[in-house]
Amino acid sequence: MGNLHAGHLALIDQANQLADCVVVSIFVNRLQFLPHEDFNRYPRTFEEDCRALSLQNVKIVFAPNEKILFPTPQEFLLALPSVADILEGKFRPGFFRGVATIVLKLFNIIQPEFAVFGKKDYQQLHIVRKMVQQLNLPVEIIASETVRAADGLALSSRNQYLNEVQRAEASRLYQTLLRIKKEISSGNKNFQTLQQNAVDTLKQHGWRVDYISIHSRNTLSFAQASDQDLVVLGAAWLDNTRLIDNLEI
Repeated sequence: MGNLHAGHLALIDQANQLADCVVVSIFVNRLQFLPHEDFNRYPRTFEEDCRALSLQNVKIVFAPNEKILFPTPQEFLLALPSVADILEGKFRPGFFRGVATIVLKLFNIIQPEFAVFGKKDYQQLHIVRKMVQQLNLPVEIIASETVRAADGLALSSRNQYLNEVQRAEASRLYQTLLRIKKEISSGNKNFQTLQQNAVDTLKQHGWRVDYISIHSRNTLSFAQASDQDLVVLGAAWLDNTRLIDNLEI
């Protein structure tokens, strides 16, 4: 959605290793914002983005206005499976329908051989992969690792909403997930307790927590003790800024 940072540029670096021609789409997608969310104030820095992309061997920047992508009201929307109703989908109902619809439109317009998505938006990556598989789209989805600041905070365009005090506190979300990862890696399978302790820790430091949740990597179903490949995901608020993060285990 633009306002490019080092995390976005890492996606482009990975794309450059796969293909001779890299296309970057920039579009702030109204369909994935709820009425009370930050669509109007979401940072838009198109000129700066283009300057950064010119140094990244990007051949095409596709930055349509809404009338190009939505010449008429978007009445056809994808029906998504139940995995879209947990985690982000629970707290942002309709979000993934908006994401899936715009990604499908972009795939149809650009017709890429590969598409690179960051693991920071882990549930989004999972849903896009499933959509491509089940709709037989001729696109290979490539996952890119989350890019972090020196203190572990996952890079995000919304980080710029944080003031100095909040920015210093923001890395606690990553540290909290890291503690869960270490506990599970050491053999602790008491997932409910690990999740609740993490929520309590964040609340004690002024966070409002939407979820801290441990899931199977393959299905995003809630983790069972027998699962081997796990991911812990979190979303929480510092004042009016919502941060998300995850760690594979």
